[in-house]
Amino acid sequence: MQYDNDLISGKLRRWEKYLLDYELPEWESIPDMGLYMEQVITLLKEYLDYLPPELKEEQFITATTINNYVRKKIIPQPIKKKYYRVHIAFLIIVCTLKHCLSIPTLQTMIPVDLSEEDLHAFYTSYAQRHRIASKYFIKQVKVVAAGILDRNSKADISTDSTEELVTTSAVVCGLARLLSEKLLLLGGKTLEDGESIEQPDNENDL
Repeated sequence: MQYDNDLISGKLRRWEKYLLDYELPEWESIPDMGLYMEQVITLLKEYLDYLPPELKEEQFITATTINNYVRKKIIPQPIKKKYYRVHIAFLIIVCTLKHCLSIPTLQTMIPVDLSEEDLHAFYTSYAQRHRIASKYFIKQVKVVAAGILDRNSKADISTDSTEELVTTSAVVCGLARLLSEKLLLLGGKTLEDGESIEQPDNENDL
């Protein structure tokens, strides 16, 4: 596939500028008066505006999707068909992570039966970490795409090829997912449970 590096460079710089200013909504700013399904979908599209237009046009969140999340107990049941702050907070977290974590992993990370107090604390921490990680991500993209962005400072991982940027991003995404899932599986375990920290003999011992 052929890429126009000038186009890619411009898009990367534009997305960088946007992400630097982007923040997930604070807990207190999420409506808690009870919204109907279509209102929730409209609100989520506003909150997750950092998604590329091409992805948003694919309807990343629909009424069917939300109903499935409720049925599979990924988010709490609505109250008389209305969604409150707790429901929307769950949906924000799920929608921002569903492309990189499996649903069972998400359910481990954020159980549906969390109390509102615990969810408040989790969401607030998550929104802050999302902001920090976004800034770190921007820095890493600059390193990997140094050649495309005409930056003089390059590292071993840097490339001037969009194809290699795509490949590198995909590999990093896969490794990051594996790390997240491995760490979640270790929750509540100790060395006494048989977990080894010695050098593994093969990949199955990781």
